[in-house]
Amino acid sequence: MDETHEDETMLRSGMLDRLAAMRGRPLADDVADAMTTVPRHVFVPDAPLSEAYGLGAVVTHRDAQGVPTSSASAPGTVAGMLEQAQVRPGQRVLEVGAGTGYNAALLAHLVGPSGSVTTIEYDADVADAARMHLIAYGANDVRVVTGDGTLGAPEDAPFDRILVTAGAWDVSPAWVQQLAPGGRIVLPLRLRGLTRVVAFEREGTGLRSVSVQEDGFIPMKGIGAMPEKNVPIGPGPDLTLRIDDAQPVQRDLLDALDSEPTLVWTDVVAPWAWTPEQDFWLATLPGFCRVFVNADAVAAARIPRAKDPWGAWGVYSDGSLAYLTAQQVGGTNEMPMLQVGACGFGPDGDALARRLADRVRAWREQTEGGVEMRIETRPPSSAPRPGEDEALLVVDKVDHVFVVHTVRAATPAEA
Repeated sequence: MDETHEDETMLRSGMLDRLAAMRGRPLADDVADAMTTVPRHVFVPDAPLSEAYGLGAVVTHRDAQGVPTSSASAPGTVAGMLEQAQVRPGQRVLEVGAGTGYNAALLAHLVGPSGSVTTIEYDADVADAARMHLIAYGANDVRVVTGDGTLGAPEDAPFDRILVTAGAWDVSPAWVQQLAPGGRIVLPLRLRGLTRVVAFEREGTGLRSVSVQEDGFIPMKGIGAMPEKNVPIGPGPDLTLRIDDAQPVQRDLLDALDSEPTLVWTDVVAPWAWTPEQDFWLATLPGFCRVFVNADAVAAARIPRAKDPWGAWGVYSDGSLAYLTAQQVGGTNEMPMLQVGACGFGPDGDALARRLADRVRAWREQTEGGVEMRIETRPPSSAPRPGEDEALLVVDKVDHVFVVHTVRAATPAEA
Protein backbone atom coordinates (compact mmCIF):
# COMPACT_ATOMS: atom_id res chain seq x y z
CA MET A 1 0.00 0.00 0.00
CA ASP A 2 1.51 3.34 -1.06
CA GLU A 3 1.70 6.21 1.43
CA THR A 4 -1.06 8.28 -0.22
CA HIS A 5 -3.49 5.34 -0.25
CA GLU A 6 -2.65 4.56 3.37
CA ASP A 7 -3.33 8.17 4.38
CA GLU A 8 -6.71 8.11 2.60
CA THR A 9 -7.63 4.83 4.31
CA MET A 10 -6.76 6.36 7.68
CA LEU A 11 -8.91 9.40 6.86
CA ARG A 12 -11.88 7.15 6.11
CA SER A 13 -11.37 5.16 9.30
CA GLY A 14 -11.02 8.37 11.30
CA MET A 15 -14.26 9.71 9.82
CA LEU A 16 -16.10 6.57 10.92
CA ASP A 17 -14.55 6.68 14.39
CA ARG A 18 -15.71 10.28 14.89
CA LEU A 19 -19.13 9.41 13.49
CA ALA A 20 -19.51 6.48 15.89
CA ALA A 21 -18.47 8.71 18.80
CA MET A 22 -21.00 11.37 17.79
CA ARG A 23 -23.81 8.80 17.49
CA GLY A 24 -22.85 6.98 20.65
CA ARG A 25 -22.79 3.62 18.85
CA PRO A 26 -20.87 1.99 15.99
CA LEU A 27 -22.22 1.77 12.48
CA ALA A 28 -23.78 -1.44 11.20
CA ASP A 29 -20.99 -3.73 10.03
CA ASP A 30 -21.96 -3.75 6.36
CA VAL A 31 -22.39 0.03 6.23
CA ALA A 32 -19.06 0.57 8.02
CA ASP A 33 -17.34 -1.77 5.53
CA ALA A 34 -18.81 0.14 2.57
CA MET A 35 -17.85 3.55 3.95
CA THR A 36 -14.35 2.32 4.78
CA THR A 37 -13.90 0.97 1.26
CA VAL A 38 -15.40 3.74 -0.91
CA PRO A 39 -13.24 6.90 -0.99
CA ARG A 40 -15.50 9.92 -0.41
CA HIS A 41 -12.92 12.40 -1.72
CA VAL A 42 -13.23 10.97 -5.24
CA PHE A 43 -16.83 12.19 -5.30
CA VAL A 44 -16.05 15.69 -4.00
CA PRO A 45 -12.79 16.33 -5.88
CA ASP A 46 -12.87 20.10 -5.33
CA ALA A 47 -13.07 19.79 -1.54
CA PRO A 48 -9.95 19.54 0.64
CA LEU A 49 -9.44 16.12 2.22
CA SER A 50 -10.26 17.52 5.67
CA GLU A 51 -13.70 18.53 4.36
CA ALA A 52 -14.20 15.39 2.27
CA TYR A 53 -13.69 13.30 5.41
CA GLY A 54 -15.33 15.69 7.84
CA LEU A 55 -18.75 15.05 9.36
CA GLY A 56 -20.58 17.79 7.45
CA ALA A 57 -22.31 17.98 4.11
CA VAL A 58 -20.28 19.24 1.14
CA VAL A 59 -22.17 21.60 -1.17
CA THR A 60 -21.34 20.90 -4.82
CA HIS A 61 -23.89 22.96 -6.79
CA ARG A 62 -25.68 26.28 -6.13
CA ASP A 63 -28.29 28.28 -8.01
CA ALA A 64 -27.91 31.89 -9.19
CA GLN A 65 -28.86 33.16 -5.72
CA GLY A 66 -26.24 30.98 -4.06
CA VAL A 67 -28.78 28.54 -2.61
CA PRO A 68 -27.42 24.94 -2.49
CA THR A 69 -29.09 22.71 -5.08
CA SER A 70 -26.97 19.58 -4.67
CA SER A 71 -24.52 18.27 -2.11
CA ALA A 72 -22.76 15.28 -0.69
CA SER A 73 -24.86 14.55 2.37
CA ALA A 74 -23.20 14.44 5.79
CA PRO A 75 -21.71 10.99 6.51
CA GLY A 76 -24.09 10.52 9.44
CA THR A 77 -27.06 11.11 7.14
CA VAL A 78 -25.68 8.68 4.56
CA ALA A 79 -24.99 5.99 7.14
CA GLY A 80 -28.38 6.43 8.79
CA MET A 81 -30.29 5.98 5.53
CA LEU A 82 -28.25 2.93 4.56
CA GLU A 83 -28.90 1.35 7.95
CA GLN A 84 -32.63 2.02 7.58
CA ALA A 85 -32.62 0.53 4.07
CA GLN A 86 -30.86 -2.70 5.11
CA VAL A 87 -29.49 -3.29 1.61
CA ARG A 88 -28.41 -6.89 0.97
CA PRO A 89 -26.14 -8.57 -1.63
CA GLY A 90 -27.88 -9.39 -4.87
CA GLN A 91 -30.65 -6.81 -4.50
CA ARG A 92 -31.85 -4.40 -7.17
CA VAL A 93 -31.71 -0.80 -5.92
CA LEU A 94 -33.08 2.49 -7.24
CA GLU A 95 -31.65 5.75 -5.93
CA VAL A 96 -33.62 8.94 -6.61
CA GLY A 97 -31.18 11.86 -6.54
CA ALA A 98 -27.67 10.93 -7.68
CA GLY A 99 -25.91 13.86 -6.03
CA THR A 100 -22.16 13.28 -6.28
CA GLY A 101 -22.52 9.56 -6.95
CA TYR A 102 -21.03 8.65 -3.55
CA ASN A 103 -24.20 7.06 -2.21
CA ALA A 104 -24.64 5.04 -5.42
CA ALA A 105 -21.09 3.74 -5.03
CA LEU A 106 -21.85 2.67 -1.46
CA LEU A 107 -25.02 0.94 -2.65
CA ALA A 108 -23.05 -0.85 -5.38
CA HIS A 109 -20.63 -2.11 -2.73
CA LEU A 110 -23.53 -3.36 -0.58
CA VAL A 111 -25.37 -5.21 -3.37
CA GLY A 112 -22.16 -6.68 -4.78
CA PRO A 113 -21.59 -8.04 -8.29
CA SER A 114 -24.86 -10.02 -8.25
CA GLY A 115 -26.98 -6.91 -7.57
CA SER A 116 -27.67 -3.73 -9.52
CA VAL A 117 -27.93 0.00 -8.82
CA THR A 118 -29.78 2.60 -10.90
CA THR A 119 -29.50 6.24 -9.85
CA ILE A 120 -31.67 8.93 -11.43
CA GLU A 121 -30.92 12.66 -11.30
CA TYR A 122 -33.10 15.58 -12.43
CA ASP A 123 -30.24 18.05 -13.05
CA ALA A 124 -28.22 17.08 -16.13
CA ASP A 125 -25.01 18.74 -14.88
CA VAL A 126 -25.27 16.94 -11.54
CA ALA A 127 -25.94 13.64 -13.33
CA ASP A 128 -22.90 14.11 -15.59
CA ALA A 129 -20.67 14.85 -12.59
CA ALA A 130 -21.97 11.80 -10.71
CA ARG A 131 -21.33 9.61 -13.75
CA MET A 132 -17.74 10.87 -14.05
CA HIS A 133 -17.11 10.33 -10.33
CA LEU A 134 -18.45 6.77 -10.47
CA ILE A 135 -16.26 5.97 -13.47
CA ALA A 136 -13.24 7.51 -11.73
CA TYR A 137 -13.86 5.26 -8.74
CA GLY A 138 -14.48 2.19 -10.88
CA ALA A 139 -18.21 1.68 -10.22
CA ASN A 140 -18.90 1.38 -13.96
CA ASP A 141 -21.90 -0.92 -13.46
CA VAL A 142 -23.98 1.79 -11.75
CA ARG A 143 -26.53 3.09 -14.25
CA VAL A 144 -26.91 6.88 -14.10
CA VAL A 145 -30.13 8.22 -15.63
CA THR A 146 -30.93 11.87 -16.27
CA GLY A 147 -34.63 12.40 -15.68
CA ASP A 148 -37.42 13.06 -13.20
CA GLY A 149 -36.96 10.76 -10.25
CA THR A 150 -40.66 11.03 -9.41
CA LEU A 151 -41.27 8.65 -12.33
CA GLY A 152 -38.73 6.12 -11.12
CA ALA A 153 -37.01 3.82 -13.64
CA PRO A 154 -39.64 1.32 -14.84
CA GLU A 155 -37.24 -0.23 -17.36
CA ASP A 156 -35.07 -1.51 -14.46
CA ALA A 157 -37.91 -2.39 -12.05
CA PRO A 158 -38.85 -4.10 -9.83
CA PHE A 159 -36.58 -2.85 -7.06
CA ASP A 160 -35.93 -4.44 -3.69
CA ARG A 161 -34.90 -1.08 -2.26
CA ILE A 162 -35.71 2.48 -3.32
CA LEU A 163 -33.74 5.26 -1.63
CA VAL A 164 -34.75 8.88 -2.17
CA THR A 165 -31.94 11.28 -1.30
CA ALA A 166 -33.89 14.53 -1.80
CA GLY A 167 -36.69 15.91 0.34
CA ALA A 168 -40.02 14.49 -0.88
CA TRP A 169 -43.40 16.11 -0.27
CA ASP A 170 -45.29 12.88 -1.11
CA VAL A 171 -44.53 9.25 -1.95
CA SER A 172 -44.65 8.89 -5.72
CA PRO A 173 -47.08 6.18 -6.91
CA ALA A 174 -44.36 5.12 -9.40
CA TRP A 175 -42.05 4.17 -6.52
CA VAL A 176 -44.73 2.03 -4.93
CA GLN A 177 -45.56 0.39 -8.26
CA GLN A 178 -41.88 -0.35 -8.95
CA LEU A 179 -41.26 -1.83 -5.50
CA ALA A 180 -40.76 -5.60 -5.40
CA PRO A 181 -42.75 -7.73 -2.94
CA GLY A 182 -41.13 -7.40 0.48
CA GLY A 183 -39.29 -4.30 -0.70
CA ARG A 184 -38.57 -1.11 1.20
CA ILE A 185 -38.70 2.60 0.34
CA VAL A 186 -36.51 4.98 2.36
CA LEU A 187 -37.08 8.69 1.86
CA PRO A 188 -36.91 12.08 3.60
CA LEU A 189 -40.64 12.83 3.87
CA ARG A 190 -41.97 16.34 4.48
CA LEU A 191 -45.14 16.60 6.56
CA ARG A 192 -46.37 20.12 7.43
CA GLY A 193 -42.81 21.36 6.88
CA LEU A 194 -41.28 18.69 9.16
CA THR A 195 -38.80 16.27 7.60
CA ARG A 196 -38.26 12.70 8.77
CA VAL A 197 -36.34 9.96 7.01
CA VAL A 198 -38.89 7.15 6.89
CA ALA A 199 -38.37 3.52 5.90
CA PHE A 200 -41.68 2.25 4.50
CA GLU A 201 -42.83 -1.25 3.66
CA ARG A 202 -46.09 -2.25 2.02
CA GLU A 203 -49.07 -3.10 4.18
CA GLY A 204 -52.33 -3.85 2.41
CA THR A 205 -53.21 -0.95 0.10
CA GLY A 206 -50.84 1.43 1.88
CA LEU A 207 -47.42 1.73 3.50
CA ARG A 208 -46.31 1.44 7.12
CA SER A 209 -43.07 2.78 8.57
CA VAL A 210 -40.54 0.41 10.08
CA SER A 211 -38.24 3.24 11.22
CA VAL A 212 -38.42 7.03 11.47
CA GLN A 213 -35.36 9.25 11.92
CA GLU A 214 -34.97 13.04 12.01
CA ASP A 215 -32.80 14.68 9.34
CA GLY A 216 -32.90 17.36 6.66
CA PHE A 217 -32.43 17.29 2.87
CA ILE A 218 -32.40 19.60 -0.13
CA PRO A 219 -35.94 19.54 -1.61
CA MET A 220 -36.73 17.38 -4.62
CA LYS A 221 -37.12 18.92 -8.08
CA GLY A 222 -39.52 17.88 -10.81
CA ILE A 223 -43.21 17.14 -11.07
CA GLY A 224 -43.40 15.85 -7.50
CA ALA A 225 -42.00 19.04 -5.97
CA MET A 226 -44.00 21.31 -3.68
CA PRO A 227 -42.02 24.51 -2.97
CA GLU A 228 -42.14 25.99 0.50
CA LYS A 229 -43.19 29.63 0.64
CA ASN A 230 -40.89 32.15 2.35
CA VAL A 231 -42.62 35.28 3.68
CA PRO A 232 -40.32 38.12 4.89
CA ILE A 233 -41.66 40.33 7.69
CA GLY A 234 -40.27 43.59 9.07
CA PRO A 235 -37.04 45.47 8.30
CA GLY A 236 -34.09 43.29 7.49
CA PRO A 237 -36.35 41.23 7.36
CA ASP A 238 -36.59 40.62 11.11
CA LEU A 239 -38.57 37.42 10.58
CA THR A 240 -39.06 35.04 7.67
CA LEU A 241 -41.96 32.61 7.79
CA ARG A 242 -41.54 29.35 5.87
CA ILE A 243 -44.94 27.90 5.04
CA ASP A 244 -45.60 24.48 3.53
CA ASP A 245 -48.47 22.85 1.62
CA ALA A 246 -49.21 25.99 -0.46
CA GLN A 247 -51.10 27.53 2.45
CA PRO A 248 -52.31 31.13 1.92
CA VAL A 249 -50.79 34.07 3.81
CA GLN A 250 -52.82 37.18 4.67
CA ARG A 251 -51.25 40.43 3.55
CA ASP A 252 -51.92 42.11 6.91
CA LEU A 253 -49.57 39.57 8.50
CA LEU A 254 -46.76 41.77 7.24
CA ASP A 255 -47.82 44.44 9.77
CA ALA A 256 -47.69 42.08 12.76
CA LEU A 257 -44.32 43.33 14.02
CA ASP A 258 -45.74 46.82 14.54
CA SER A 259 -46.96 45.62 17.95
CA GLU A 260 -44.95 44.88 21.10
CA PRO A 261 -44.34 41.14 21.64
CA THR A 262 -46.24 39.13 24.22
CA LEU A 263 -44.16 36.54 26.10
CA VAL A 264 -45.58 33.36 27.63
CA TRP A 265 -43.19 31.04 29.51
CA THR A 266 -43.68 27.35 30.18
CA ASP A 267 -42.03 25.27 32.91
CA VAL A 268 -40.28 23.11 30.28
CA VAL A 269 -36.52 23.39 30.88
CA ALA A 270 -33.92 21.27 29.08
CA PRO A 271 -30.27 21.38 27.96
CA TRP A 272 -30.19 23.58 24.84
CA ALA A 273 -34.03 23.46 25.02
CA TRP A 274 -33.85 20.04 23.38
CA THR A 275 -37.40 18.80 22.94
CA PRO A 276 -37.43 15.67 20.72
CA GLU A 277 -40.48 15.14 18.49
CA GLN A 278 -42.17 18.23 19.95
CA ASP A 279 -42.56 19.63 16.44
CA PHE A 280 -45.23 17.03 15.61
CA TRP A 281 -47.35 18.23 18.55
CA LEU A 282 -47.06 21.81 17.30
CA ALA A 283 -47.83 20.79 13.71
CA THR A 284 -51.38 19.94 14.78
CA LEU A 285 -52.08 23.67 15.17
CA PRO A 286 -53.69 25.67 12.32
CA GLY A 287 -51.25 28.04 10.64
CA PHE A 288 -48.20 25.99 11.65
CA CYS A 289 -44.93 27.24 10.12
CA ARG A 290 -41.19 27.62 10.66
CA VAL A 291 -39.95 31.08 11.70
CA PHE A 292 -36.41 32.24 10.97
CA VAL A 293 -35.31 35.05 13.30
CA ASN A 294 -32.77 37.66 12.21
CA ALA A 295 -29.81 37.70 14.62
CA ASP A 296 -29.28 41.44 14.15
CA ALA A 297 -32.91 42.13 15.11
CA VAL A 298 -32.41 40.03 18.26
CA ALA A 299 -29.18 41.87 19.11
CA ALA A 300 -31.01 45.19 18.69
CA ALA A 301 -33.71 43.94 21.09
CA ARG A 302 -36.45 44.37 18.48
CA ILE A 303 -37.61 40.76 18.75
CA PRO A 304 -36.93 37.75 21.03
CA ARG A 305 -34.53 35.01 19.95
CA ALA A 306 -35.68 31.79 18.30
CA LYS A 307 -35.78 28.67 20.43
CA ASP A 308 -33.45 26.89 17.99
CA PRO A 309 -30.67 28.36 15.83
CA TRP A 310 -32.10 26.71 12.68
CA GLY A 311 -35.48 28.38 13.14
CA ALA A 312 -38.37 28.22 15.56
CA TRP A 313 -41.74 26.57 15.12
CA GLY A 314 -44.64 28.97 15.10
CA VAL A 315 -48.18 29.74 14.00
CA TYR A 316 -49.84 32.60 12.11
CA SER A 317 -53.45 33.75 11.78
CA ASP A 318 -55.41 36.92 10.88
CA GLY A 319 -52.52 39.37 10.92
CA SER A 320 -50.88 37.83 14.00
CA LEU A 321 -48.08 35.34 14.59
CA ALA A 322 -46.20 33.59 17.38
CA TYR A 323 -43.07 31.45 17.63
CA LEU A 324 -41.10 29.52 20.23
CA THR A 325 -38.35 31.29 22.12
CA ALA A 326 -36.04 30.34 25.00
CA GLN A 327 -34.04 31.91 27.82
CA GLN A 328 -31.16 30.57 29.87
CA VAL A 329 -32.11 29.75 33.44
CA GLY A 330 -29.09 27.69 34.51
CA GLY A 331 -26.32 25.42 33.38
CA THR A 332 -23.13 26.64 31.75
CA ASN A 333 -22.13 28.26 28.47
CA GLU A 334 -21.12 24.80 27.22
CA MET A 335 -24.37 23.19 28.42
CA PRO A 336 -27.01 25.88 29.03
CA MET A 337 -30.34 25.00 30.60
CA LEU A 338 -32.99 26.80 28.58
CA GLN A 339 -36.61 27.52 29.46
CA VAL A 340 -39.04 27.21 26.56
CA GLY A 341 -41.56 29.96 25.91
CA ALA A 342 -43.55 31.58 23.13
CA CYS A 343 -43.70 35.15 21.89
CA GLY A 344 -46.58 36.62 19.93
CA PHE A 345 -47.10 39.67 17.71
CA GLY A 346 -50.22 41.32 16.36
CA PRO A 347 -53.79 41.65 17.66
CA ASP A 348 -54.08 37.94 18.44
CA GLY A 349 -50.41 37.43 19.30
CA ASP A 350 -51.13 36.73 22.97
CA ALA A 351 -53.68 34.03 22.11
CA LEU A 352 -51.35 32.41 19.59
CA ALA A 353 -48.43 32.45 22.04
CA ARG A 354 -50.61 30.79 24.70
CA ARG A 355 -51.75 28.21 22.18
CA LEU A 356 -48.13 27.33 21.40
CA ALA A 357 -47.25 27.17 25.10
CA ASP A 358 -50.20 24.85 25.74
CA ARG A 359 -48.99 22.45 23.04
CA VAL A 360 -45.49 22.49 24.54
CA ARG A 361 -47.00 21.45 27.87
CA ALA A 362 -49.10 18.78 26.17
CA TRP A 363 -45.95 17.40 24.52
CA ARG A 364 -44.23 17.10 27.89
CA GLU A 365 -47.19 15.36 29.51
CA GLN A 366 -47.74 12.93 26.65
CA THR A 367 -44.10 11.98 25.98
CA GLU A 368 -42.87 11.31 29.49
CA GLY A 369 -40.69 8.21 29.23
CA GLY A 370 -40.13 8.78 25.51
CA VAL A 371 -42.16 8.08 22.39
CA GLU A 372 -41.48 6.88 18.87
CA MET A 373 -43.26 7.94 15.71
CA ARG A 374 -45.10 5.54 13.42
CA ILE A 375 -46.34 6.70 10.03
CA GLU A 376 -48.75 4.87 7.76
CA THR A 377 -50.46 5.75 4.50
CA ARG A 378 -53.75 5.02 2.81
CA PRO A 379 -55.24 6.08 -0.54
CA PRO A 380 -56.89 9.53 -0.43
CA SER A 381 -60.23 8.07 -1.52
CA SER A 382 -60.32 5.35 1.15
CA ALA A 383 -62.13 5.43 4.48
CA PRO A 384 -60.18 6.18 7.66
CA ARG A 385 -58.65 3.10 9.26
CA PRO A 386 -59.59 1.93 12.76
CA GLY A 387 -57.79 4.05 15.36
CA GLU A 388 -57.08 6.91 12.96
CA ASP A 389 -59.19 9.26 15.08
CA GLU A 390 -56.61 8.77 17.86
CA ALA A 391 -53.65 9.68 15.63
CA LEU A 392 -51.48 12.65 16.52
CA LEU A 393 -51.58 14.02 12.98
CA VAL A 394 -53.40 13.23 9.72
CA VAL A 395 -52.05 14.92 6.58
CA ASP A 396 -53.91 14.76 3.26
CA LYS A 397 -51.73 14.93 0.17
CA VAL A 398 -52.23 14.28 -3.53
CA ASP A 399 -51.34 10.57 -3.65
CA HIS A 400 -51.56 9.52 0.00
CA VAL A 401 -53.07 10.32 3.35
CA PHE A 402 -50.33 10.18 5.99
CA VAL A 403 -51.31 9.17 9.51
CA VAL A 404 -48.82 9.81 12.32
CA HIS A 405 -49.14 7.79 15.53
CA THR A 406 -47.00 7.85 18.66
CA VAL A 407 -46.02 4.73 20.59
CA ARG A 408 -44.13 4.31 23.82
CA ALA A 409 -40.39 4.12 23.17
CA ALA A 410 -38.83 0.72 23.73
CA THR A 411 -36.58 0.40 26.78
CA PRO A 412 -33.03 -0.95 26.29
CA ALA A 413 -34.24 -4.31 27.63
CA GLU A 414 -37.05 -4.38 25.06
CA ALA A 415 -35.02 -3.17 22.08
